[in-house]
Amino acid sequence: MLNRKLVPAPSAAAALLYKVDHAIADLRRGGKVLLWHEGASFVVQAAEALTPESVDWLREATGGRVALVLTRRRAAALGLVPQPQGPGGTVALSVPDPCDAALLQHMADPTAETAETLPLAASALPPSAADAAVELTKLARLLPAVLMGPVGQKAADLAAEGVLDVDASLVADYQATAARSLRRVSEANVPLADAENTKIVAFRPTDGGIEHLAIVIGDPDPAQPILIRLHSECFTGDLLGSLRCDCGDQLRGAIAEIARAGSGVLLYLAQEGRGIGLVNKLRAYRLQDAGFDTVDANEQLGFDADERVYLPAAEMLFQMGFPRVRLLTNNPEKVAALTRCGINVVERVPHVFPANGHNDRYLRTKATRSGHFL
Repeated sequence: MLNRKLVPAPSAAAALLYKVDHAIADLRRGGKVLLWHEGASFVVQAAEALTPESVDWLREATGGRVALVLTRRRAAALGLVPQPQGPGGTVALSVPDPCDAALLQHMADPTAETAETLPLAASALPPSAADAAVELTKLARLLPAVLMGPVGQKAADLAAEGVLDVDASLVADYQATAARSLRRVSEANVPLADAENTKIVAFRPTDGGIEHLAIVIGDPDPAQPILIRLHSECFTGDLLGSLRCDCGDQLRGAIAEIARAGSGVLLYLAQEGRGIGLVNKLRAYRLQDAGFDTVDANEQLGFDADERVYLPAAEMLFQMGFPRVRLLTNNPEKVAALTRCGINVVERVPHVFPANGHNDRYLRTKATRSGHFL
């Protein structure tokens, strides 16, 4: 269950979130971040942003003690460690001198042009510091890999030069803190083709981060379990009508089903590509075209099969006064996740659509490997 009492109050949360959000933005721009962990400081750069110049800079800043940190999933795909049995975890590898930035990028990115890898030895980086650095890249929707190393007394000089510092503990708490800090910031009536009596409510975390939307159809009664759908945004399926997935069918079908039921809510969650982001989803598509299924493609990139979190969905439902729901889904994990967050799921309502000739393997993988009901 989501422990709402242990998450900082909104006024305190904003300051905590801002640090991490700023670090995310710096990494997305190709910059470096100082990560503090148990009194030690490490400089971090996203692997996909590496250049020959930045590798040299990192080596100089760390006195040559630089490591490539990959998720255990990506390391397993490279044959460096056994396939992990559960989610999470990282592997830190010492980088020799000299080392080509393009080779390091390939070790993080299976869609890179080169197919070479490096025989790297294990690094002594603290695992929790390495985990926090990679988590920052996941939050930034980048490939989950970094180049990092300790900087010791140079940390003050780097901070004076404008390199942002952030504590590893804030990174670990970021998603729960952001979910707890969500606030309604705007709402408006938006008649839809299949549901004319519809209102869209926008929720935003206090650091100004990405919004999640509640599509409220009709007038749901808080005294009754309301019909809901958790829908993760899908630019290609929802907007372009892509046939690679069934997301567009699920979105429009859920709106129509809720309208037929009289009322309910569709939560439109900003977690594209099962939480890996649009760019990484396109990378996964390239791997799927090369023969990998949906799960394997995500894992080749270094992600777990499903990176989504449902704390924001639970918080939105609590704030709207809907703690009991009937959930439109074929995914048992959504039922379990909402239940863990304190929402009472009184019924799972089936939500399935036929294959279209392009998404047969996609739907089969969801059933056979992700446990979705048919």
